[in-house]
Amino acid sequence: MEGIDGRNATFDAASRPPANNDRFDVQNENGPKDTSKRRQPSWLMDVDAWIDTSLWRFFHAFAAWWEGVTIASRKFRARGFNRVLVELTCEGLTLGLAGFILLFALAQPSIKATAHGLPQETDYSVLFLDRHGEEIGRRGVLRSAAVPIDEIPDQFIKALLATEDRRFFDHFGIDFFGLVRALSENARAGGVVQGGSTLTQQLAKNLFLSNERTLDRKIKEAFLALWLETHLSKREILSMYLDRAYMGGGTFGAAAAAEFYFGKNIRDVSLAEAAMLAGLFKAPTKYAPHINLPAARARANEVLTNMVQANFLTEGQVIEARRHPATAIDRKTIQSPDYFLDYAFDEVQKIAKDAGIKPRNLVARTTLDMDLQKLADESIEYHLRQFGSSYHVGQAAMVSIADDGSVRAMVGGRDYGESQFNRAARALRQPGSSFKVYVYATAMKQGMKPSDTIVDSPITIGKWSPQNYEHSFAGRISLSYALAHSLNVPAVKLYQKVGFQNTVETAKDMGVESKLRGDKTMALGTSEVTVLDQATAYTVFANGGMDPHRHSISQITDSSGKVLWDARRDMPPRRRVLSEEATKSMNEMLVAVAEGGTGRRSQLSMVRNGGKTGTTQDYRDGWFCGFTGNFSTAVWYGNDSFKPTNRLTGGTLPAMTWQRYMEAAEKTVSLKPIPYIDNPFKTDAGAAASADGAPDQPRVPDTLTRPAQDVLAEIATQLENLPPMELEHLASARNAGDGSSPQP
Repeated sequence: MEGIDGRNATFDAASRPPANNDRFDVQNENGPKDTSKRRQPSWLMDVDAWIDTSLWRFFHAFAAWWEGVTIASRKFRARGFNRVLVELTCEGLTLGLAGFILLFALAQPSIKATAHGLPQETDYSVLFLDRHGEEIGRRGVLRSAAVPIDEIPDQFIKALLATEDRRFFDHFGIDFFGLVRALSENARAGGVVQGGSTLTQQLAKNLFLSNERTLDRKIKEAFLALWLETHLSKREILSMYLDRAYMGGGTFGAAAAAEFYFGKNIRDVSLAEAAMLAGLFKAPTKYAPHINLPAARARANEVLTNMVQANFLTEGQVIEARRHPATAIDRKTIQSPDYFLDYAFDEVQKIAKDAGIKPRNLVARTTLDMDLQKLADESIEYHLRQFGSSYHVGQAAMVSIADDGSVRAMVGGRDYGESQFNRAARALRQPGSSFKVYVYATAMKQGMKPSDTIVDSPITIGKWSPQNYEHSFAGRISLSYALAHSLNVPAVKLYQKVGFQNTVETAKDMGVESKLRGDKTMALGTSEVTVLDQATAYTVFANGGMDPHRHSISQITDSSGKVLWDARRDMPPRRRVLSEEATKSMNEMLVAVAEGGTGRRSQLSMVRNGGKTGTTQDYRDGWFCGFTGNFSTAVWYGNDSFKPTNRLTGGTLPAMTWQRYMEAAEKTVSLKPIPYIDNPFKTDAGAAASADGAPDQPRVPDTLTRPAQDVLAEIATQLENLPPMELEHLASARNAGDGSSPQP
């Protein structure tokens, strides 16, 4: 026991940490005495220890939790067929998440479009007159007084829903069942007989989008329809659709259409009239009763059938409307230049804003000439009908401007009812070689001459090597020859010589408003412009080098006749853009293009003309921009989808259309020579043959004003209503004219 106690005592003494005095004693035994104090632990070590401990505890706890989750999940492990379902569900969730992210990305343009809510309608109501003072149309909020949805006849609402969207009150903006039904009906009919768009989608298109048939537009339309459904009630959507839809004849909204076609309030339309109105939503121009009454009645009959099929009415209820179809007011003598009116309305609003005109009812006298407008429409439609299919081209645009800058005619597309997008004023397209005039005009401004030479030889700028159309080179040639034959390489070399920025400034001075990139390829027309830009710029050549001074409004008055704005008084004075010498050189070269170059099909029979062709890559666009002393006119052909045409060049269909229009247009005015060229008139009026080979030319429209036509019509009516003359009186009148006595 004592041994054990002694060992324990020895162990306790050995294990107990020595006191300070003990430590110093040991030190004294082993060496000299150390009087320095031992260093104390730093607070950083405490922090480090806390961090290490915390991390260890966290990972230890996480590992324990994960182990618990793993053990618990084993209880839910699927086997066999259940595992297949679980795997498919997981894949579906993954793909769904990816699809949601994709849809969110696609919805960004729609989110931006609706950032400020619904587009606000303008406060202006404008009555438009042509240059002769005749009414040509209206635009603005008073185009029709909005009628509350509760006051619109129930039969018209049923006709609309039965034809356009039977499940309107059941879907959420996109009707998948209706889409499947439309696809089935179209497949059965072998063509498009039903559309899959809901009323909400159509309203989204009318409010925010254009009518371009692209996948991007359809995606935006779907998202915007969902936005409308979440922010508006069904009644509000229906009311807004009825108030803003285009109904043909320049009218917007059902109320305006009822007044225009039938001369009555929408509240008073009959079932037959309601069916005819409801049939207009699909194709307003095609089924407009004042243009094609048989087609409108056939379409109305389809609407009545739809109402029966939708169980809105019985066959007995619609039989009277089938037997006595509606008849519209005869408006064949009235044509509405809708593309021009849209453009002019924008111009009125800009003028009113700049001039401080408060919102009110306005009367705007425009510069439009309805005779020339009809000629422009006829020329476009004639060539599309004759050659559109062979060239694989579906759209065209034209703008014609007088030498004083007044817009005389504007064609923004083939059919305003199918597409209200104005391709003349809003569509940005590459101009091709028709842009080269700005490069050559800059060179003439810098003192160069048409006879100056340039070498047509290979050139490489960076990794780009421009080529001529025929992939050949002509060597040393004159500038006039290079422009007449539309050679690309000389244009690029000249562009480098005169300066990129100088060319941009020249184009801007000549009236081009679109943004120009000013890069190395711009000389070949790769920077997009509008048809209106080109027609405006070429006016400089027609007026002798002055700025275009383009305007579509000559005067604005209020409803009482007070003049609020006048172009002659309020527009800035004209200034010179090109010197007389530079203008003379350009006009000589551009006349050579029309007479011996790529624009030969544009030649007129009475007066010499100048111009320039333009063809873009893969034949997507064809241009001819030309001028006489009276007018500057630009013509464009192409497709909304940017699909290539069948080798359409500016020297073919565009030049032919230009020639057909200008040949007739020049007959409506006194011939005026192109400034600074020799022998501006042609001595042989029949020397130039029709460019398109067609023997018939458009007839020059009657120049009588509408009041004069009304007077003559009234005289004709009175003559028709006169009682027949007695034979004795007729014989007496004949003998009196012959100076002989009547026979017994």
